[in-house]
Amino acid sequence: MDFFFNLPIWLQAAIKGLAAIAVLIPFAGACSMAERKVSAWIQGRPGPNRAIVPWVAWIPFLGRFLQRLGVFHLMADGGKFVFKENVVPAHVNRFYYQLAPVIALIPALTTIVFVPFGVYWDAPAHVLHPLVLANLDVGILAVFAVGSLGVYSIILAGWASNSKYPFLGSVRASAQLISYELSMTLSVLPVFLWANQPGGNGTLSLFDVVQLQSGHGFHWQSAWYVILMPLSAFIFLVSLFAETNRQPFDMPESEADLVGGFHTEYGEFKWSLFFVAEYAHMIVGSGVFVLLFLGGWNPLPGVPLAPLIAGLPAWLGGLIAMGIFIGKVVFFIFLFMWVRWTLPRFRYDQVMKIGWQKLLPLAIANLILYAIAIAIIQK
Repeated sequence: MDFFFNLPIWLQAAIKGLAAIAVLIPFAGACSMAERKVSAWIQGRPGPNRAIVPWVAWIPFLGRFLQRLGVFHLMADGGKFVFKENVVPAHVNRFYYQLAPVIALIPALTTIVFVPFGVYWDAPAHVLHPLVLANLDVGILAVFAVGSLGVYSIILAGWASNSKYPFLGSVRASAQLISYELSMTLSVLPVFLWANQPGGNGTLSLFDVVQLQSGHGFHWQSAWYVILMPLSAFIFLVSLFAETNRQPFDMPESEADLVGGFHTEYGEFKWSLFFVAEYAHMIVGSGVFVLLFLGGWNPLPGVPLAPLIAGLPAWLGGLIAMGIFIGKVVFFIFLFMWVRWTLPRFRYDQVMKIGWQKLLPLAIANLILYAIAIAIIQK
């Protein structure tokens, strides 16, 4: 670590950025494969189970197992998208049409740098340090500010396609983002009102929020916020489904009435970039939910991680923390997929009604209730 921190700052930033890309993009691709297997499991069918690398097929038992698991379809799909012919329809605005998928990846790959994904124990100082690429005191604001830019790629793709259905999909995306971003923001305010007690140091750090959920024993002041603020957690989770355009809120790409929505005119590698970005937003959103409401890397409510890893080497404690955090994130990714293949899609008017007439008043009432309760408790 001393060698790394002695490198020029620009080189450190480049290494961190490449590390984020090297982890997030394969993880997003794996989510695509996992979704096909989860949908097959829910619908009672085998799912992808044919593709295999020839030399792996020669391995007894293991080759057949990996083939039935479908892991080689991820490689086959990736190769197919990269080498397919790059078709550009004649009627599109070529520059912005090509630019939109690239812009989709930028917020997805940027927000991950603000999300702590674990901790390690500093034995000499007897303190936990976060494993994060950019440990900002305004981490939640950075996630919201950069993450909300992802809708611009959808708007640009729909407009540049010069086609009716993609344009309608992009308009729906912008309206849906505005409708549910308000509720999402209001849902996290009680968390930070609770975290920033009068007289303390003000913080919007995601690491600090997890530390406040790391108390020993079942004490209400250090409980996980999903227990203290279940309504905030519910509003955030519903808004997260809408922000990531996941069914039943996938209005920008509704196949029932918009063919394919904003990406109707896209194919091959450009099409795949939109869905890598969507899965990346799912991963980041699930990570933020875990940090805000599910204790981050703490294994259980009332069971903090720090005493468990205090006597272990820093690298081993870091791996345990990362394993717990990633396990929780994987559960929520499975929840995204489960809901998609279980609930029917809402109509567009229902999506708007839920956002403005149901969720937003509920978020405002929740904020007022907790503001009054926190003022009384912390008086």
